[in-house]
Amino acid sequence: MLLLAADTSGPQGSVALSRADSYGRIHLLELVGLTGGAFSAELVPQIASLLERHGSSKHQIVAFVVASGPGSFTGLRVGLAAIKGLAEVLTKPIVAVSLLEAIALQAGVQGVVVSALDAGRGQVYVGEYRVELNKAEAVREELVDPEELLTWLRSSQPACFITPDESLLRAVGSAEVATQKIEKPRSERLAEIGWLKLQRGETVTPEQLEANYIRRSDAELKK
Repeated sequence: MLLLAADTSGPQGSVALSRADSYGRIHLLELVGLTGGAFSAELVPQIASLLERHGSSKHQIVAFVVASGPGSFTGLRVGLAAIKGLAEVLTKPIVAVSLLEAIALQAGVQGVVVSALDAGRGQVYVGEYRVELNKAEAVREELVDPEELLTWLRSSQPACFITPDESLLRAVGSAEVATQKIEKPRSERLAEIGWLKLQRGETVTPEQLEANYIRRSDAELKK
């Protein structure tokens, strides 16, 4: 059984092809990087090339996993549109994974954790999760400024603050909370999380799949 995972949320993206074995474990077959600004031209051809290199058919894909956000408006729209189209044609389920959810799970910390990503413009994407084993239940996800992040951490007192961004670790130094810096999750990690969510039945149809922007677009702000 094959699982196809894609991430077009940031300046650079990736697509991963993974296989599930008879014991229910997921194994990465190959990870391919995607060039920022060229997602629309690269994503579908790269998927086709991945399948061809591994002697597989698109009909062997049991589900698609996609990073639903937060991140670039354009990048997310391109990635989600491509996955929606493929899933609809092949009548396969989709698993949506928030990058903040993936960060919360990657640290291996149990209990209440806060994950964060630099959102640019002096703002931060923040998620608060209750993590138990391999499942992260979202409490809230918001766009905040650094001062609001400090207030958040002081009030929630999480077991850990987790981020791939060194600048955010420095920004929360006065919050007196345990911190952990991790690598930003890529598509192979999304596939692992997606596989577990798929087994729990946490899927959406192409019609139900929506981007998790968190930040409103410039057009919405002007309006």
